[in-house]
Amino acid sequence: MKLLRDNAPVCEISSDCLVVAVLDGGPLSPSVEAIDEAGQGGITEMLKSRDIAAGAGKTTMIHQPAGIAAKRLLLVGLGKVEKLTLARFNDACQKAGKVLRDHPIKSCHASLHDIEFGGANEHALLRQSALALHNGNYLYTVTKQLKEEAPAPLEHVTLLAGPELQDAIDQAQGYAAGFEKAKMLGDLPPNICTPAYLAQEAAAIAKAHDRVELEILEESRMAELGMDALLGVSRGSAHDARLIVLHYRGADENEKPVALVGKGITFDSGGLSLKSGENMMQMKYDMCGAAGVIGAFVACAKLGLNINVVCIVAAVENMPDGDAYRPGDVLTSMSGKTIEVLNTDAEGRLVLCDALTYSERFEPRFVIDVATLTGACVVALGHHASGLMSNDDELADALLAAGDTIVDRAWRLPLWDEYQTQLDTPFADMKNVGGMSAGVLTAGCFLSRFAEDLRWAHLDVAGSAWKWGGNDGASGRPVGLLTQFLADQAG
Repeated sequence: MKLLRDNAPVCEISSDCLVVAVLDGGPLSPSVEAIDEAGQGGITEMLKSRDIAAGAGKTTMIHQPAGIAAKRLLLVGLGKVEKLTLARFNDACQKAGKVLRDHPIKSCHASLHDIEFGGANEHALLRQSALALHNGNYLYTVTKQLKEEAPAPLEHVTLLAGPELQDAIDQAQGYAAGFEKAKMLGDLPPNICTPAYLAQEAAAIAKAHDRVELEILEESRMAELGMDALLGVSRGSAHDARLIVLHYRGADENEKPVALVGKGITFDSGGLSLKSGENMMQMKYDMCGAAGVIGAFVACAKLGLNINVVCIVAAVENMPDGDAYRPGDVLTSMSGKTIEVLNTDAEGRLVLCDALTYSERFEPRFVIDVATLTGACVVALGHHASGLMSNDDELADALLAAGDTIVDRAWRLPLWDEYQTQLDTPFADMKNVGGMSAGVLTAGCFLSRFAEDLRWAHLDVAGSAWKWGGNDGASGRPVGLLTQFLADQAG
């Protein structure tokens, strides 16, 4: 979907649909005031009578509205102005995007950002509304034939903005490209989205963007490097693992890069510690950490950020087989540290630990790993926040701030030494699980042992990357948080 700009008077714009925001009991925005005047006060009367729903996230579609050139008018409720936040504004705009997608229209003109609340500036509101509309407009179609009467994404959206706000629209378009890539990869079925497929996608990204280079490590090369933790997970699969390394060189070659490391378990059966059947069909989403870092990389390249970025994807399938790794095995990681495997379904940390060690060769400024790592994170934070752990307060604060700015929020969790003792074992340097209690924390503690010489952060997106048991598919998160962080670092 293309995002365009038009600052003509809203009543004169010819469009399939004009989209505006209304507050519950609050003042009318300039756009709504103009529409209300052109329609001889009809909007005001319908707001008073509650024929227009102004509650947060509510929408009202009016056909052939009086006094304006657009064929339809979609009014998007934002609720009470005193309760309005950027997050609630984003949610309402995203719901509007879904309504528009599900109507038989090809384009719309949106003026959702011409309101005032909480000190938010026009640039930020325009960018957020455009990105949210784009995210709401997403529809998975790769393996599905659409009927003529079925919902279809919009082809383009024009936004009420003058030339001085073009940058906000350009930013939204770049972020949206990253979200779209991450959603598509996350939603693909596991018989298509294999480690080899992810490598092909990386090759296409490298070909499509300037200043991007690609390196792919096959299993033979990983064996030479001693990545036995990663390769141990791969042993039960018919699909060979790949370590995918994308380089974006947007700054001086002497500037240290930011490294993004993604868990790319393209399907997670649990291995010999087999998952239950009711949960297993969701495990195509276990590569959403990889999808997130790839999406952020695409957004960074599309925006042309002045920064160097290394994106490392550990692409592996975890399956049971006669050669699969077993509970009780001891694996030697690339770092030389040994790991006793007590549960083959705690495989994400095993592939990430070798990827983190590999990232050291790039002498990164920061390393951020992203993974759908633990069900415990879903229990702790639900589907709203990503879990954040870090050995660096400055990095953690920057990531939290980036998430708040773009409404892709995270919550910091403790990385205390007391939790490290749960990984102790007499048979190796550590075990790969720490027991039932504090599962999200001990997983982060495990990874921290492979990032002791790095400025490192871990994002557990098991709850935010998709909604368990839902039908909405992948969310694309944390593309927004990561891209905003990279943009902040690039200045």
